[in-house]
Amino acid sequence: MIDAPRCHVSPPALRDDFMTQLRLAPVLLSLTLLVASASAADPPPKPNIVWIMAEDIGPDLGCYGTPALQTPNIDKLAASGLQLERAYCTAPICSTNRSAMMTGMHQTTIGAHHHRSQIGKLPEPIKPITHYLKEQGYYCAIGCGYGKKTDFNFTIDKADQFDGNDWKLRQPGQPFFAHIQLGVTHRGGWWNKTRQESSDPVDPAKVELPPYLPDHPAIRLDWATYLDQMEKADEQVGEIVARLEKEGLIDNTLIIFIGDNGRCVFRGKGFVFEDGIRIPAIFSWPGKIQPGTKSDELVSVIDMSAEVLAVAGAKIPGYMEGRPFLEEEAKPREYVFAARDRWDEVYDKSRAIVGKRYKFIRNDMPEVPYFTTHAYEEKVRPIRPVLWQLYQEGKMNEVQAYLMQPQKPKEELYDLEADPWETKNLIDDPKLAAEADKLRKALHQWEEETDDQGRYPEPDSHVAKQQRQEIAERLKNLKEGTAKYPQ
Repeated sequence: MIDAPRCHVSPPALRDDFMTQLRLAPVLLSLTLLVASASAADPPPKPNIVWIMAEDIGPDLGCYGTPALQTPNIDKLAASGLQLERAYCTAPICSTNRSAMMTGMHQTTIGAHHHRSQIGKLPEPIKPITHYLKEQGYYCAIGCGYGKKTDFNFTIDKADQFDGNDWKLRQPGQPFFAHIQLGVTHRGGWWNKTRQESSDPVDPAKVELPPYLPDHPAIRLDWATYLDQMEKADEQVGEIVARLEKEGLIDNTLIIFIGDNGRCVFRGKGFVFEDGIRIPAIFSWPGKIQPGTKSDELVSVIDMSAEVLAVAGAKIPGYMEGRPFLEEEAKPREYVFAARDRWDEVYDKSRAIVGKRYKFIRNDMPEVPYFTTHAYEEKVRPIRPVLWQLYQEGKMNEVQAYLMQPQKPKEELYDLEADPWETKNLIDDPKLAAEADKLRKALHQWEEETDDQGRYPEPDSHVAKQQRQEIAERLKNLKEGTAKYPQ
């Protein structure tokens, strides 16, 4: 592992100590020139695009101010380009958010909002971004020596599928789009192995726990082990960049590093809180993106899909909800939206709207507790029984016990500037009634305009998917030996 100084910075507040305080519009130095000259007699080669996506992570990197870990390769990537401070998923669960990223459409618009509930073919005229990249002559690769996971809630026509598993299989001189998955950060049996094999595992005593988690040795160890996976992912990013450099491709390659949804800890993945939908997002492109740029503009993952098409010289489809954000004519978003729906056997429904300062959440099924029994979480989140025990013993403060209540509030309002960890629900504050109503109406308008499919009954075919053997086995194991939680 490359040595780098360990640093200590405050939690992920909306910081204003940016190296460069810029709107996004001027960040891209010469994309307009690049696209405009595409019809010239001797057009420049189209840029390669490498989209690296780590599973289940928050902005827990050195460049985002996280203490106790070392991520020198990703930090270097961020320093060489653009770091988004407020990048958001459209969903806190992998397949639903990936479905949005692959199409540039909210999963709720295209009916892909229930986790791994296949909808079949995409509704017309929606196409995956690979369709438009191929029209521009791109070779579309998946994996490239790492994870080949796609996990979309729809089937892709053969003509629009990835061409192969490595960019080395393309024709000489052909531009490529590489979709690379880093699965090491996804919870699994390899977590302990990664920690054991690390020459410098993260010290649990030095991690900075969020205020909603009790300070307990098991919880500290779990968080440290998560950061170990981040360090391993950083090594893999370093390997990918080194390969691009070795093959002489780095100068004409846009590298994107993001997470597929929020961090894989309690209150993260599966929740529309910040820790479930706010992700790291880094764009590096030598000579095209100004080094050392940070931005606090709101950006959705569907905007990143549109940006990929813009970089490739493709026309953005008129139906696409995502929009490029680096170009000179780009208009900053006023809001980003996120949605939570079915996750395996747990049927739930929440919607969130995030503005510059305030965030509004509407829980349409408040009777489903935050801490509801969920076979997947029982299997992969070892601190769940610890949290339940601490709650039962009265060893949680008010903030920590908030998620243990038998019902969710119907609505939530948070001041992200003053309260980045979302510890104080301000929905009943009379001083903020107008703000809450404004966000409530904007959320409703978005649902109407996009025809949010979560408003309609779930098709029987979707429900049947939840009965597959994997979930049935988890539920069987849970019934045989796991403690009972609020129902």
